[in-house]
Amino acid sequence: MSYNSQFIIAMATLIHPTAVIHPGAELDSTVKVGPYAVIGEKVKVGPETWIGAHVVLDGWTEIGARNQIFPGAAIGLASQDKKYDGSDSLVKIGDDNRIREFVTINCATYADEVTLIGDRNLIMAYTHVAHNCVIENQVVITNAVSLGGHVYVESQARVGGMTGIHQGVRIGRLSMVGGMSRITRDVPPYFLVEGNPARVRSLNLVGLQRAGVADLENGEVFRSLKHAFRILYRSGLPLNEALEKLETQLSNEYLQHLHQFLQLSQQVGRRGLTPGAKVGEDSEGD
Repeated sequence: MSYNSQFIIAMATLIHPTAVIHPGAELDSTVKVGPYAVIGEKVKVGPETWIGAHVVLDGWTEIGARNQIFPGAAIGLASQDKKYDGSDSLVKIGDDNRIREFVTINCATYADEVTLIGDRNLIMAYTHVAHNCVIENQVVITNAVSLGGHVYVESQARVGGMTGIHQGVRIGRLSMVGGMSRITRDVPPYFLVEGNPARVRSLNLVGLQRAGVADLENGEVFRSLKHAFRILYRSGLPLNEALEKLETQLSNEYLQHLHQFLQLSQQVGRRGLTPGAKVGEDSEGD
């Protein structure tokens, strides 16, 4: 048997006969495609990625290695932005992501823009990722979350189920957004935000512990974050004064990132920062 014949047999066993794949699509020879999946002309899929039944991949979509895309997901379809004119905008997805049932990920609005998903993320069922969103790495987004356009989610953030996130909002690294929250302003790194309207409740103690930030070896880092929380949300200082005080205490990379995030949040055109809860309304960890 020739090499070409072996390749054809291998592809036949990995791609279900009912799948519809455009001849122009570029799939690695190790990609598995389930029943009734539809893959468009401009799609590229990397090694060992699994595409489940009834998945639709279309538009200018690039998907990396070892991703799992579960049944019914729709990726790369047209932006729902009314300004979208059909331009060749992109969806790029990295490696080792799990994209669960009926997730929708739309392309960006204008030509050469991108909706970007990084590596090792878990995006649970019925989540919508709108045009021009960015999800960095190791993010968990729970069921039925809706991300408006231009939402940016930093690495290791967690977003609880049925949460709505307004367009243009930034979700900080290692933050936690409680389920069924309404997020209309930026969520600062390392903190727990919850509610409708959303409020900063405490440090994200569980997330920091899981990331190793709250262990004995990093005890000083954890104490510095607790002190930053008190400056920002317990001192009664106006935000600009709290930022000035925090600026004198940037003793580690976590505080530096927090300070940079807060400064970015205050720039013209940004949505501003999620406010703190009143004393007595917080979770543990303050």
